[in-house]
Parts: sequence; C-alpha cells; structure tokens
Amino acid sequence: MKYIFGADVGGTTVKLGFFDESCKILKKWELPTRPENGGSAILPDIAAAIDACLAEFGVNRDDVLGIGIGVPGPVDDNGNVNRCVNLNWGVFNLHETLGKLTGLRVKAGNDANVAALGEFYDGGGRGSRSMLMVTIGTGLGGGFIWNGHILNGAHGVAGELGHLTINRDETERCSCGKYGCAEQYGSARGMAMLARRRLAKDDEPSSLRKQDSVTAKVLFDEARAGDALAKEILDEAFAILGETIADACCMVDPELVVLGGGVSKAGQDLIDGVWPYFEKFRFHASKGTRFALATLGNDAGIHGCFHLIAD
Repeated sequence: MKYIFGADVGGTTVKLGFFDESCKILKKWELPTRPENGGSAILPDIAAAIDACLAEFGVNRDDVLGIGIGVPGPVDDNGNVNRCVNLNWGVFNLHETLGKLTGLRVKAGNDANVAALGEFYDGGGRGSRSMLMVTIGTGLGGGFIWNGHILNGAHGVAGELGHLTINRDETERCSCGKYGCAEQYGSARGMAMLARRRLAKDDEPSSLRKQDSVTAKVLFDEARAGDALAKEILDEAFAILGETIADACCMVDPELVVLGGGVSKAGQDLIDGVWPYFEKFRFHASKGTRFALATLGNDAGIHGCFHLIAD
C-alpha cells in the first residue's frame, strides 16, 4: 500500500490529510498557521506533523508517494512561490524547501487551483472534461482544469479572476495593490464593504441596521427574510460576479463552472443570483456553459493535493 499527504495552507490554519492510494482519507487534522518571522515556522510545522503521522500509523517513508501542498499565492509548475502575502513568504522554491525538510517528493500549487482540482475529480466537477472553479470566500479566486490538469500559466497566476479590474473609478486599494478588482465587490469581504457603503450613503429602512455587523451571511439571511436593501446589495455583488465569470469563460471556455468557498454555502440562492448576469454578459458561444455548486467543502484543498501527486 502506498500513501499520500495533502497540506492545504491557509492564513489561519493548515489543513492536513493522510490518504491511501485509493484516495481514502485515513486521517485529517489542522495546525495553526504561524506567519510571524516571515512564516519561517510553517513548513517545519508541516514536516513535524507528517513525521508524527507516519509514526502513528507505522508507515515507512519509502511507502509515501509524496506531499501535495496548496498555498495562497502564485506558484509555477516548478514549485517557485512568488510571494504569499498572508503567510509573509517571499520568493523561494517550495518543492526544494519542503522536500529537504521531509525527504519526500513535493508538488505545489495555488490553493484555489488545488481546490479546483479536488472538485474536478471528487466533487462538483466530477465527470466534466473542463472546469472553472470560482472560490468565493474572504477573497475571490479561481482555478481552471483541463483534462485533469491545472492551468498555472507562465507565472503561476492563471485563474486569478478576483483581480480582473471591474471598476476603474475605485479609490480604495485592493489587498493586491490594484484598484477596482472584482474581489473588492464579489467576495464575502467585498459584499460586506458594499453593505457598509450603502448603509452610510442613505437612511432607508432596513433590518441590516439592527445588525452588529453585516457579513455576507447576514445579507443572504436578511434577503431571504424579505429585506429589500439586502436584496439590492446582493444584486450588485451578483452583477460583478456574473460579469467576471463571463469574462473568464470567454478566455478559457469551460464546460462547467463550479462555485465554491464559504459564500457557496448560500446554495442555489447564489447560483440563481449570479446566473442572470452571466447570461447577460457572456459571449454568445458560451451558451452551453453549466453552473454547479462545490460539494467537498473544506476538504476540497486536501483532495486536490492528493491528485497533485497521484495524477
């Protein structure tokens, strides 16, 4: 029996999975992400956790096919990381660094791309040939899969649809340093920003004014309860998402778009909101593109990490 590790590195936690070669999860657990001191502890923490797991299961290192790892930043096919802001990482080769710490083969990818790979094989994209995954969480990310392979691009930034410029007149800076990115409006954080702006702009009555803070979840909850302002704010975000996805599909032409990330917990309400704007803005030849929801939840990343090694 052979085994594979998956490590999905986020700004708060590292999600780890230990799989057998059939993709059965034998163990999954989390570590705190420690970004202080340039994030120097993150990879040693992962290596120590892998050593402990091997000892727990009595598995020889020679029986491990490798470690797949997803990180929140650009990564090219050779494992070169080009800054991960949330981890305080600069530019270095992740394959070499983690490989030396563990003595194992390493294959790295951008976290959104890796989650897309997991959904392609084991989740909402199963059975498709080409898939664009749109991850709508704190940020807005994407990943394109063609015939089971991630499209990374020349610099590891393919699929970064959250940083398409959607508003040239924006005065607030995106976390990436640009202005008017789709992420500033269509992510969970962006939806909350739209709400703050709208609530400060006028004094129209709304149940949102009774909330301690207005999050994306609050907007969906209050919209379902009939609040008109919540519906209008969400509609503004849906328009941004629909246009952004339509533009992305014009470039990569996927068979299927899978919506994932924390906001996808809104379920069919999310698809029903975004779809009319996708239809409005899409290129005419994209008529056959289908939408679906991600199904793996927080496990999408570690599943994708498995397939980085297995496939």
